[in-house]
Amino acid sequence: MDPRRAPESATSPEALAEENARLRRICAALIERVESGGMPHAGPYGAFEHSVLLAEQVRERTETLQRTLAALERSRAEAEAANLSKTRFLAAVSHDLLQPLNAARLFASALEGHRLPDESHRLVGSINRSLKDVETLIGSLVDISRLDAGVLRPDVTSFPAEELLGVLAEEYRQVATSRGLELRHVPSRAVITSDLALLARVVRNFLSNAIRYTRHGRILLGCRRRGDWLEILVGDTGPGIEPAQQRVIFDEFHRLEASGEEDDRGLGLGLAIVERIAGMLGHPLALASRPGQGSLFSVRVPCGTEQVNHQSVAHEAPGPLAGANVWVIDNDADIRDGMEALLGGWGCRVASAASPQGLQGPPQVLLVDYHLGEGQPDGLAVAGRLCRRFPGLPVVVITANHDAALKAHIREEGYACLHKPLKPLRLRVLLGNLLEAQRPRRSAR
Repeated sequence: MDPRRAPESATSPEALAEENARLRRICAALIERVESGGMPHAGPYGAFEHSVLLAEQVRERTETLQRTLAALERSRAEAEAANLSKTRFLAAVSHDLLQPLNAARLFASALEGHRLPDESHRLVGSINRSLKDVETLIGSLVDISRLDAGVLRPDVTSFPAEELLGVLAEEYRQVATSRGLELRHVPSRAVITSDLALLARVVRNFLSNAIRYTRHGRILLGCRRRGDWLEILVGDTGPGIEPAQQRVIFDEFHRLEASGEEDDRGLGLGLAIVERIAGMLGHPLALASRPGQGSLFSVRVPCGTEQVNHQSVAHEAPGPLAGANVWVIDNDADIRDGMEALLGGWGCRVASAASPQGLQGPPQVLLVDYHLGEGQPDGLAVAGRLCRRFPGLPVVVITANHDAALKAHIREEGYACLHKPLKPLRLRVLLGNLLEAQRPRRSAR
């Protein structure tokens, strides 16, 4: 057959009829395929309608989900803003509260140094303990708020372990003795790397709890090497802790029964704060305890190698303060009066004012508040001018601000830093060491 004639035959009525039948069979098969894949007992249009309905439902649910996610994001942002606002509010309120509290503790500590009748001395001691409880409560609220908001930043440096442990041992030995307990401290020559103020918060809580829950016996403060770590331990001969309680005591607002009703104070935030601080610093905590056999709390701190400068607080017997010329610059008159009473009781010659103008020198030590009031230069600026005027002048900057950047700045300037409310023993040790470090310089002149 001639191929050129094929198109003609393909267009014949018979061929067209055959092709039409074939296409009908294909169409019927496709319809059957669509109907078998659609809803039962529904035709092609029903399947199409069902698909459109599903697409509409998917679109509506997607829009609803997007609106929900947007609302959740707005709520999260509002919650974070409220939390940050709460943190700033608590920080501001705590600063205002710490000012009169600091002055009150200075006055109470000055009174304790005077010869008083036994009853008066007991009352002064009670006032001091009550003020310390207020300080602890305010500090706990501010700390937990700052930790939750993530605004607390550690200021990690290397320092001798005794710079912390020696001072705490002296401070809590007096408290333990008043409770009829013996506090033993094993000194260490190790150098550790941590945030001194935050680590002090951890060890203070261990010591406070050990004294609070121990009726009789002794408290141990010591440390031991664990490879590249130093493990700081606080042990007691108290009642111990039941195994079921050993985890929940780190929960917020959880308190065990103290050794006496007079000790049932606080919010139950201490160990919750300890756990968060330790987690932030990367310092593992441990607890070993048996009911009736006491407890042993510990924290592991990495060992360091760097030595601190001469203005750090070392655990040495403080040098004599009698006759030392100390300048106190603070814009709060009550704090100036309290510092004069406290330092005067130690034998210092104190000159205090809101600014350096009019103070007679030369001073041997400068104690300056960081916040000197609106429109006034801060304590670092004042200290810088006085150090240019009196080269080699030891400076202690006092502040209620725990910001890590500020502490680092103070340290870079070569100054010591103490936080409000001042702890008299720590201040006395620091002053003694600073004056002792100045004696070789004066002898060489």
